Amino acid sequence: MDQLSATLDRGWDLAQRGDAPGAVACAKRALELDPQSPEVHNLLGFSAAMAGDAEEALDHYRQAIALDDTYLEAMLNAAEVLMHPMGEWDDAIAMCDDAYQLSETDEEMADSLLLKVDALMSKGDMPEAERTMKLLPSGPFDNKNYAFLIGRAYYELGDLERATPLIEEAAKKEPTHSDAQYYLGLVRDERGDVRGATEAFLRARSLDVGKDGPPWAPSPEAFGTMVESAIRRLDALLARYVREAEVYVVDMPGAELVVDGVDPRALMIVDSPPARTEDLETEDLVSPPRRTPNRCRIFVYQRNVERAAGSIDHVEEELQTALEREVTAVFLEPDAEQKKVARELN
Repeated sequence: MDQLSATLDRGWDLAQRGDAPGAVACAKRALELDPQSPEVHNLLGFSAAMAGDAEEALDHYRQAIALDDTYLEAMLNAAEVLMHPMGEWDDAIAMCDDAYQLSETDEEMADSLLLKVDALMSKGDMPEAERTMKLLPSGPFDNKNYAFLIGRAYYELGDLERATPLIEEAAKKEPTHSDAQYYLGLVRDERGDVRGATEAFLRARSLDVGKDGPPWAPSPEAFGTMVESAIRRLDALLARYVREAEVYVVDMPGAELVVDGVDPRALMIVDSPPARTEDLETEDLVSPPRRTPNRCRIFVYQRNVERAAGSIDHVEEELQTALEREVTAVFLEPDAEQKKVARELN
């Protein structure tokens, strides 16, 4: 084996172990050996994506494709970065189409089509996503992960009948596959199997707990500062509900919360205990009782936010969106529902 191949192999080995800095170091040594190697730029792109630098990753993937316009792996890697965390759905779809045209095996076609389906669903084009799913080869596939990937796609498209056996197969064959266990919980929950769903969610949570955070993950202190910033940036209408909130940052929901029905991959929970009624004076029969709101609590789950964000650049955006959604759901939607019921009664 020549020096370049040995250096690349070492870099990919480190990347698979989650050692982004080590993979980058190997890729840079390989770049010195051959700056025109598409394989080197693909490794540099993968390492940059691991480190949370999507822009740099995409630059290297595109350089790899420019050096070899048939480089399918670099195209698929570029499509993934364009989707998550960049959200460039149309560019990702175009890249998937290019990859599909170059595909020769069932696995290559499935990779290209499943990524395209993901991008189409994220874009909101469900009819085209359903049409794309029909192009999937029937298999069988050598890699058992395709059962999960295809099952997940069917689930996200709302086809529970097709999704269920594939996800069950994936969870059975790979009991340490946290995503398969999580989606098994979702499938069972949809089917009304509450106990079975809870068991799968607890397994998924246990597997997630055992994983390290991404290489780019902020420190707990830095993440806490981001949470505080997201609260300060809330719209005034929402901010008044959480201005005095007690904020707690932990890795993910506890097992006891999952048993009580909380999604193990929830980003946050806004907890507002019911207001308590206090009589101002027991002898005062005219004045209404005074209601004193209990202080709101916000539980933020750092590992789950990081998973949803995909890079350090998108953490604050993910926090802001989740906070607005949860505060609205807890404080505004119940009021709106009560007003709707009152109008209907009148």
